[in-house]
Amino acid sequence: MSDVKRVYAFSEGDASMKFVLGGKGANLAEMTRLGLPVPPGFTITCQACVEYSQAGSRFPEGLDAEIDRHVEQLEAAMGKRLGDSDDALLVSVRSGAPFSMPGMMDTILNLGLNDVSVQGVIAQTENPRFAWDSYRRFIQMFSKVVLNVEGDLFENAISAMKQSRDVRNDTDLTAADLESLVGQFKEIVTEHVSADEFPELVVDGQVAFPQDVAVQLRLSIEAVFKSWMNKRAIDYRRLYKIDDNLGTAVNVQTMVFGNKGETSGTGVAFTRNPADGTNEYYGDFLTNAQGEDVVAGIRNTQPIVELLDVLPEAGAELWKVFETLENHYRDMCDIEFTIEQGKLWMLQTRVGKRTARAALKIAVDMVEEGLITREEAVLRIDPDQLDQLLHPMFDASVTYDVLTKGLNASPGAAVGEVVFTAEDAERLNNEGHKVILVRWETTPDDLHGMVAAQGILTSHGGKTSHAAVVARGMGTPCVCGAEALKIDAKNKVVRVAGVEIHEGDMLSINGTTGDVVLGEVALVEPKPSGEFATILGWADEFRDMGVRANADTPDDAIRSRELGAEGIGLCRTEHMFLGDRKQIVQDMILAEDDETREASLAQLLSVQREDFIGMFKAMDGLPVTVRLLDPPLHEFLDDPRELEVEITKAECEGKDMTEERKLLAQIDGMTEANPMLGLRGCRLGIMFPEIYAMQVRAITEAACMLRKDGGDPRPEIMIPLVSVVAELETLRAESEKIVGQVMADQDCSFEMLIGTMIELPRAAVTADEIAKAADFFSFGTNDLTQTTFGFSRDDVEGKFVPRYLARKILPRNPFETIDTGVAKLVEMGCELGRSTNPKIKLGVCGEHGGDPESVKMFYKIGLTYVSCSPFRVPLARLAAAQATLAEKATVSDNR
Repeated sequence: MSDVKRVYAFSEGDASMKFVLGGKGANLAEMTRLGLPVPPGFTITCQACVEYSQAGSRFPEGLDAEIDRHVEQLEAAMGKRLGDSDDALLVSVRSGAPFSMPGMMDTILNLGLNDVSVQGVIAQTENPRFAWDSYRRFIQMFSKVVLNVEGDLFENAISAMKQSRDVRNDTDLTAADLESLVGQFKEIVTEHVSADEFPELVVDGQVAFPQDVAVQLRLSIEAVFKSWMNKRAIDYRRLYKIDDNLGTAVNVQTMVFGNKGETSGTGVAFTRNPADGTNEYYGDFLTNAQGEDVVAGIRNTQPIVELLDVLPEAGAELWKVFETLENHYRDMCDIEFTIEQGKLWMLQTRVGKRTARAALKIAVDMVEEGLITREEAVLRIDPDQLDQLLHPMFDASVTYDVLTKGLNASPGAAVGEVVFTAEDAERLNNEGHKVILVRWETTPDDLHGMVAAQGILTSHGGKTSHAAVVARGMGTPCVCGAEALKIDAKNKVVRVAGVEIHEGDMLSINGTTGDVVLGEVALVEPKPSGEFATILGWADEFRDMGVRANADTPDDAIRSRELGAEGIGLCRTEHMFLGDRKQIVQDMILAEDDETREASLAQLLSVQREDFIGMFKAMDGLPVTVRLLDPPLHEFLDDPRELEVEITKAECEGKDMTEERKLLAQIDGMTEANPMLGLRGCRLGIMFPEIYAMQVRAITEAACMLRKDGGDPRPEIMIPLVSVVAELETLRAESEKIVGQVMADQDCSFEMLIGTMIELPRAAVTADEIAKAADFFSFGTNDLTQTTFGFSRDDVEGKFVPRYLARKILPRNPFETIDTGVAKLVEMGCELGRSTNPKIKLGVCGEHGGDPESVKMFYKIGLTYVSCSPFRVPLARLAAAQATLAEKATVSDNR
């Protein structure tokens, strides 16, 4: 017998054990400890799931016996036995991972029913309809979850039965109808389940639905273990960066029934509004129903606030439970409950998922209410969630006709082409289309399409349905329960108000109001709430690391400043050479004499100076780090192969293309086999010093002009792609000479910092030498990642990186979250740089500067600041504060 404990009764655990019992099991144990009405049960640990998977889908030694002991204890406590012919114990089997994964794992209700025990339930309850309804639900769930039978087969049988009886709702079917469905469901199992896959179900040569309750329980537990590795669970974990090795627990719990008539019911509720954070009870319930009916969207629900009118005593008790749980957890709670013939039972609680807007309001309100501190409020906000507040909304100045309305399930507006399947959504998204996924209701199997869609629209389901919960978590606009929609997914058409909408038609949805509009509605950038500013204000008080923005235009700079950037960490000057200026750049590159090149450079000097005046004005009083020209020059020229095709066509028409052939030869002469490692960056400045000289002059002249007008420009010059210190020394000396000349000519003086990007491994490992010639380092982690791995970002992300992630060769996409090896180079560069230049400023200007996980790693390394795209600035500010608070907490704990 194994000494490892793998099964815990609810009375043996508490909320601190979520990595053992899973979130659901730990919270069931905590509610039991608090004395709330929780149906008894036990939890099989997450570690047992991991052991099961590692052993090739076999129970670890001793687990069977431990489960049997807890079943016996549960039977003794309830005075009933599983499968008993007179008064059977019925249980549910639910998954519960350490982190909430709504709708991702599988649930089975009413386990313990068979042809014998159903008669005992009838005798005990004197309610044949309830018994047969419970049995058909069990067969349906068990067959779909455990036996992998297509769920539509059962739904089609139910629809056919309702049609034959001329009734609309499941609740209108009689006991005899439901008994007939049980028989049909068993036939579906016999027809569609493989004897090779489930040999234990073979009776008299054919598959039969299992009557042995021990087999039912064993197969259900295994199904939950296996579901941890199903596609939708893996997709969800990848989206939210949840470790595959955590496993899921299995909760076996005594059944209570919400389908025992009109004094029974079931619901899902939140102690505050998870959409906008209002301090109000929020959710849905149904009378005479089981829990899956609420989240599956099979019936349209009633708002939770109406429970007091329908079942006043149970409602009043539930209100007290809401208060108890929120005060205990000091957070908004998500609650599942059942009322059985007037008696309230709590089936689950957890800290509820919420939109970014709700998260901010709840955090600020709870600080004002004295429930949490400001530090706790800052730590509770997921930086990635702030993206939700930066989504577009319908332009209020535009008029449009609302085609229909549904429930405002997840805020934000979206416009896209209508698609009816998750597969089509994913395919079209990969082809560059924006899509709206239209479904009767989503299921966990639709996750990949929901991730791909701009917005989600369903005709059924409430605000706690699968579509609503998952969309809110992802920050995707969603409208649920638009009942007027008649969706014909097979023929890819939806009808509403006399209008037919076909696949590919444009549709707009507003997840904040529930509006559905045919055609495209203009969208506008959002304006964050007051709580947004409050939380970020607190974050700014707590953080030690600066946050700048990557911006190349005055508009971007203004937007960055509005979002809290403390300067520009990367201004890419090559972006200023495009558009109508491209011809000037081409003339400069292809000039055959100094006079022509100088004329082009003079034109560029004028426009660059104006560019920098705009940037420095927008960031007056704040640093602006200008990167000198970085990409290879041929990137500004025409594609040689396209040009060759045009020349050949013209020659075939008899035209003289001598000059064009000469141009083609020039361009071909500049083409490189590997331009990312060729003549670019500081190498350009050394080979063509006049280009960098023009840029340095433009920067200095712009700053001098603004200072004369009373401005406070603070430019910094950044020299890219340095690999040896002599490159920086050479270009720094040339730059300082020009800066000095301009300042003397303009009778202007200010500090001009000159630094470099560290984006090559050699630069990182020789940073002590390079730092002697640098006022600052900015780690260009995009290129540093490419050159460290030997990856080409443009090639690998769509080719083998996804495969590497799927096979766990890489834990993260290294271009999204900083790789630990690349981070070591950054750390080495920082340590070496400071060893010879203690005053050197250290920053990051790659896209990693806006990734919260990377920001926290950069803080540990000791960077001065991070720089990221404008709309990522709020995320970086929050992540930097959380890193500071986490570090202080660690120091405090170690004292």
